[in-house]
Amino acid sequence: MSRLAYQYVVLRCVPRPEREEFVNVGVVVYCQSSDFLDSVWRCDPARLRALDPGLDLGAVRCALGFVEAVCRGEERGGAASAQSLGQRFGFLKAPRSTVLQPGPVHGGLTADPARQLERLLERLVS
Repeated sequence: MSRLAYQYVVLRCVPRPEREEFVNVGVVVYCQSSDFLDSVWRCDPARLRALDPGLDLGAVRCALGFVEAVCRGEERGGAASAQSLGQRFGFLKAPRSTVLQPGPVHGGLTADPARQLERLLERLVS
């Protein structure tokens, strides 16, 4: 079984950046050798509201949906969706000053990028 190099970022919900607190809400995995780019996410309203009771959960879910659209090349992902997979991952891993922010890029080896994505979600978000 061959092992493929992949990169990933954890998506963080940062409701109040001035407090430097965040909750992990998703993961994006990119594997160039298998043409794989996808994301998964899970929002726990109680955890998010513990950081900011007034947080707009709908806006967080919308931002996560946008990430999904960019990964999958869907029209709702805008101009970024039309780029190559590597460029899309570059777009998604770039720091932003919004409520949804990517963490640092990490890497690893896997035989199955889709399965690794689910493992990372369970380990880093759930």
